[in-house]
Amino acid sequence: MNRHHDPNPFDEEEDEIVNPFSKGGGRPVASRPFNVDATVDIPLDTVNDSSKKQRELSDRESELRKREMDIKRREDAVVNSGVKTSNKNWPPFFPIIHHDIANEIPVHAQKLQYLAFASWLGIVLCLVFNVIAVIVCWIKGGGVKIFFLATIYALLGCPISYLLWYRPLYRAMRTDSALKFGWFFFFYLIHIGFCIFAAIAPPIFFRGQSLTGVLAAIDVIRGSLLAGIFYFVGFGLFCLEALLSVWVLQKIYIYFRGNK
Repeated sequence: MNRHHDPNPFDEEEDEIVNPFSKGGGRPVASRPFNVDATVDIPLDTVNDSSKKQRELSDRESELRKREMDIKRREDAVVNSGVKTSNKNWPPFFPIIHHDIANEIPVHAQKLQYLAFASWLGIVLCLVFNVIAVIVCWIKGGGVKIFFLATIYALLGCPISYLLWYRPLYRAMRTDSALKFGWFFFFYLIHIGFCIFAAIAPPIFFRGQSLTGVLAAIDVIRGSLLAGIFYFVGFGLFCLEALLSVWVLQKIYIYFRGNK
């Protein structure tokens, strides 16, 4: 009895793969063994970019952690010292506001905060001296209306400047709030504009004599030398305040951009 030749399943034979898309009617295509040891080329630029981004993220995360620790440290120091942030302690002879740069503002920002505080004290000095100069002009026959206007400038300008730009900056330095920084920049620009306007004192209200600007000083000195001298001193104070304010604005803007 003839037995058919059965293929041995244990024989190692190379399988053939037929390419159905070939034009030759299904010619066998030899299979290519897959090399598991083959390497894949990855561009070095992609690796460098990813590692660079990872380092930047790590640096930013460490910086944020450092800020959080700094803020928490200052808050703990205030709590442990038993000082309430709402206590009014300035000015010492008649406390009306809370002000403690040394304990509430970060060390690296205290110099800027002192400069801004000097700017606020400067506008207070300018407005108070403006009242004194206008009183001298009033005594020399300038009229009582300019005295009332100068008094209004002082009574409104001092607290409004504190509420609108100095206190927001103080809180921005303490809490690192971008919103409060933006509030400060907006109203501080208005403050600088007022200082420039006061230094010029255009003859809009009562020939401009309610502000000790250069135009008002030239007008006043024609009638009274003493009043004119006071007005020129006030003009110098407003000029110094404007220059100081521009410098403070530049310093704080650089600090703000460096932290963000």
